[in-house]
Amino acid sequence: MADSPPSCYLSLAPMQGLTDAPMRDLLTRIGGFDECVSEFVRITHTVHSRATWLKYAPEIANSNRTPSGVPCTVQLLGSDEEKMAENALEAVRFGVRKIDLNFGCPAPTVNKHQGGAVLLKEPERIHRIVRTLRRALPDHIPLSGKMRLGFEDKTLALENAQAIAEGGACSLTVHARTKVEGYEPPAHWSWVKKIADAVSIPVTANGDVFTLRDYLDIKRESGCNSVMIGRGAVMCPDLARQIKQYENGEEVCEMPFAEILGWINLFVDLCLFQTANEKYAVARLKQWLGMMKKAYPEAQALFDAVRTVREAEAVQKIVTGFQVAAG
Repeated sequence: MADSPPSCYLSLAPMQGLTDAPMRDLLTRIGGFDECVSEFVRITHTVHSRATWLKYAPEIANSNRTPSGVPCTVQLLGSDEEKMAENALEAVRFGVRKIDLNFGCPAPTVNKHQGGAVLLKEPERIHRIVRTLRRALPDHIPLSGKMRLGFEDKTLALENAQAIAEGGACSLTVHARTKVEGYEPPAHWSWVKKIADAVSIPVTANGDVFTLRDYLDIKRESGCNSVMIGRGAVMCPDLARQIKQYENGEEVCEMPFAEILGWINLFVDLCLFQTANEKYAVARLKQWLGMMKKAYPEAQALFDAVRTVREAEAVQKIVTGFQVAAG
């Protein structure tokens, strides 16, 4: 059994097209997170330039921290261990201080090109990738891994986890579902405990944490004090803060939607700062509202109000109008 991490360690999950740099910035400003992980940087036959690394993880230019000071780990996805090692060394040269390896992405296009969860069919290959990168990287650069329970089933779950640990990873995050299960409930939290008991490195539990109760349940069933939150943090932006309030013995104060409206306007600004493309900023906001309406009925009304609007300034005026109405 791995040594227990701190009693409450929360990380923000890497989700392609969702927890991008503006969203990481926003959610870590709201508070509660101890760490975040970038969207994956795909490694193929090229060696990426500094501009490419900064595109995926602008935090590199800020000592690998978000503007609020939360550390950001850079995630790599690929299957060519030599090219991955070459890229990892370049990333370190550009300032990256921690690297995570993606063995969990369920996207068919990624899996078709031998990346992400498809590698869970081949524990030996996973071991080779982790071992190659660990041997190539300087000793002071932490190397971690993230996996699902398997591709089609869970028969290789323990073997894959051990391959990652024995390859030299210092920690492991487990999304408690197979690739085939996608994001359909339930997440199999008890399997995370089986994995944690089978490896000698710290394990982080991930999957279906949408409320404070979910957090308490995943901790209990997995036996892990370290929890990674993904979609739940986007749907409920102050979820990590609520969890930390609870763990610190403080009153748990859920953020009212009136306060969230201010964060929504800031999010549009952060998207525009990332890229001057208004379509990107507006599309990202609509995507976010589409998820938030599951937790906040008020988000549905705002989504309806901005649904056909294409200009960022017009969207922000509508949001401001909702703020005024909310008092």
